[in-house]
Amino acid sequence: MTSPANISQTIRVHRTSESIWKRGDHWVWLTGGTLVLCLFMIMIVVGIILVNGATFFWPKDVRLYEMKDGKKYLAIMRQKEVIPPAQARDQKLQADPNRRMVMVGNRDMYSQDFVWLNDQEILSSSRPPDVWVMDRREYGRFIGYLHFLQTKDRKLEGAEAAAVLPKAMERARELFDRIYRIEKSDIGAVNLQMERARLRQRKVERLGQGEKMASEIRSIEQATASLKEKYDAYVKEIAQLRSEMGQDRIGLEDVNGTVKELPMASIMEAWQPNQMGFFAKTGSYFTRLADFLMDDPRESNTEGGVFPAIFGTTLMVILMSIAVVPFGVLTAFYLCEYARQGPIVRAVRIALNNLAGVPSIVYGVFGLGFFVYFIGGNIDRFFYADALPTPTWGTGGILWASLTLALLTVPVVVMATEESIMAVPRGMREGSLALGASRFQTLKNILLPASLPGILTGVILAMARGAGEVAPLMITGVVKLAPSLPVDGLTPYLHLERKFMHLGFHIYDVGFQSPNIEASRPMVFTTALLLILLVIALNLGAILLRDYVRRRYTTGAFH
Repeated sequence: MTSPANISQTIRVHRTSESIWKRGDHWVWLTGGTLVLCLFMIMIVVGIILVNGATFFWPKDVRLYEMKDGKKYLAIMRQKEVIPPAQARDQKLQADPNRRMVMVGNRDMYSQDFVWLNDQEILSSSRPPDVWVMDRREYGRFIGYLHFLQTKDRKLEGAEAAAVLPKAMERARELFDRIYRIEKSDIGAVNLQMERARLRQRKVERLGQGEKMASEIRSIEQATASLKEKYDAYVKEIAQLRSEMGQDRIGLEDVNGTVKELPMASIMEAWQPNQMGFFAKTGSYFTRLADFLMDDPRESNTEGGVFPAIFGTTLMVILMSIAVVPFGVLTAFYLCEYARQGPIVRAVRIALNNLAGVPSIVYGVFGLGFFVYFIGGNIDRFFYADALPTPTWGTGGILWASLTLALLTVPVVVMATEESIMAVPRGMREGSLALGASRFQTLKNILLPASLPGILTGVILAMARGAGEVAPLMITGVVKLAPSLPVDGLTPYLHLERKFMHLGFHIYDVGFQSPNIEASRPMVFTTALLLILLVIALNLGAILLRDYVRRRYTTGAFH
């Protein structure tokens, strides 16, 4: 027989189990575990991006691999893996063979940047101290030896060439930068003035008549002739600088003894990683990181910097926020404070909720049709008729892309603002109205300050989503490589009609459209890490502003 003590214990266990299920403790553990799992997966993704992106600029050692078949490779280790069993059997390799992918560089000589080496075929591996790694403006990195250095008046070899190399590179870089500034700024300004003069002449010919038209055309032709003289002077100066820059040349030798002669200006940076200590590598790391943040892209975006993409992303998010906040806030205040609650208002709210789930590419198609073709096309037809058929506003640009993303994120701002308005205690409204304030005064002086933290929360969410969207931008203004920034020193200084670069599209282009996948893979991780940091920085600024507003306008309802 079962003893009374056992029966009592069984009843207590049953009651405890029943109370746990009634209290819903299992759901608490399930939701908490799900949260931990999501955070863990996010940490893994961010960790992978951080490790692969942050270590890209560290100067890695160069090793000399001598193979059993007599071949030699000067290369940088990239990754190591186990050869798949099927391939190992086909190559008749021993059990559990490994292989490594190494970067040999010298794309113009070998037609490839990376090769796979089977560990079982490597005879020896060493670290030659005198090997150089050089970043070039074209064809990627060169890995080899410094053979000679040809300056204006002498030819140096060996240690003398290595000692003079930094000064020669600095001089070549200064000449290259001078040429770049003339081509980008000076000649660009002259071309812009010549184009405006041409359009002004077309307008005079289209609208003018008689002596007045002839006089204006003569004035325009004289101004154009003066601009042409200035243009020719810049071209002559560039030719002289190029001739001076071509006097310095460098001879590079690969591991097989083949010597390649290049102009010194083609070398952007050179270092000897096998001779560098920790502090020297740290300095080189931050130098290359600064170049990545401040330079323009090269080699189909697989090398160089991403400054135009950083600038374009930041400016687009700012323009989007400026556009979305007024419309979202005004809509929310109207729906909460002025609109008569009924089926129409409920339908509007349902529509807003549904708009939040519409695929982003649909917004892109709408932006292309409405903003670009309809609004931009009509602007060109009425105000830029002399420039047609070349469109000015009737093509993709950063303004149209920003407005498209503003439409995409309006539902987020509206819903966040509505929730913030409804959280304001009703007594505050009634107290303001009882003291004689109008509805608008109550809205401006009571409701708006009290709901500002919630409004800024909506802006933060909108910025986070807008900064990462790519699909709408692909058809409303983003490009692979923008020739000029939307902001420059030429009037009107802010050119909202120009196309722009975006970090999200840059990741897509480098990761999926690059002809050299292995070379572009580190750039994908680095740019993704940069985009994450940029979104965090923008959101952090909005969060700090929200906290300041909350402290300033805090009330009992927000404690």
